[in-house]
Amino acid sequence: HYRNVYGTIIGMSTVPLSELFTHECLNFKLIPKLEFGALWFPLYATLYGFGFSRPATSQVRSNWWDAPFKSYSASNLRRGTNSMKQLIVFDLDGTLAASKSPLDPEMIALLDSLLAVTKVAIISGGDWPQFKEQVLTNGLTPQGLANLSLLPACGTKFYTFTTEWEKLFSEDLTAAEKFKIVASINNASRQLNLLPENTWGEVIEDRGSQITFSALGQEAPLEKKVEWDPDFSKRKMMQALLERSIPEFSVRLGGTTSIDVTRAGIDKAYGIRKLSEILHIEKAEMMFMGDAIFPGGNDYAVKEAGVTSILVRDPRETKSVVEGILTFLT
Repeated sequence: HYRNVYGTIIGMSTVPLSELFTHECLNFKLIPKLEFGALWFPLYATLYGFGFSRPATSQVRSNWWDAPFKSYSASNLRRGTNSMKQLIVFDLDGTLAASKSPLDPEMIALLDSLLAVTKVAIISGGDWPQFKEQVLTNGLTPQGLANLSLLPACGTKFYTFTTEWEKLFSEDLTAAEKFKIVASINNASRQLNLLPENTWGEVIEDRGSQITFSALGQEAPLEKKVEWDPDFSKRKMMQALLERSIPEFSVRLGGTTSIDVTRAGIDKAYGIRKLSEILHIEKAEMMFMGDAIFPGGNDYAVKEAGVTSILVRDPRETKSVVEGILTFLT
């Protein structure tokens, strides 16, 4: 179990392979600073399964490979000189759930367990109604909701829970800003011929603080979305065109067919700053998971802001990481 979940956390990070077998690598991760020993075997075992070769003995202490798995209980880890991460932040679509889909029962159970022991935030391009449908209508226990922060529209809105959900702020666009963004999106989509014959629901959605372009419409079937732009090439062309036509705004790829437009500097990094201010948690004490941590992706701003970030391919990988986090927190 440790081999699988701990190795998954390391294996999906953006740390270069040359740094994986160093003391500092462990300190970079979720757990506090450790001595060489018990955890190196399960870490290496998973990396070995991914196709990495065994490092030369000069790279690490000679006894790491044969070190017995003992003495590193969760309580020992918590007593380390460096504290655990205090806030775990997730993207929503493609990370916690499939696009526009509810969290499945297994993910709900994992989030419930996580909320019982630490603070959690979800930040995504979707608006508040989508958050309620995907996250809050599927059985999260009320006891943990006080530890949950929700940031719709790429962090331009912020909701917390006491006895009910309360909106703390919303960085809404003006009518003139919205008009300019929508006109630019229409021009770009026509110029690049990106609008298909069949669409499902709204193609351009006003989310108050964000304008979202969804090429197939907000209600498009998931299989159609996945097929439309699997390599992001169509949206990257449109993103480049929009960045030239409306440089005063932030243009990011989101979901599987979407482009999100907000005011410049008002993106997921802005949401991270607000989380830090409101929850009094430093960025160094946060960890983020998302499926769009690449230049131009709407998760990339979080990594650029200096938050430890783990790129996941889908909710299945997210579950593995959460299992690893729970291993060390409980």
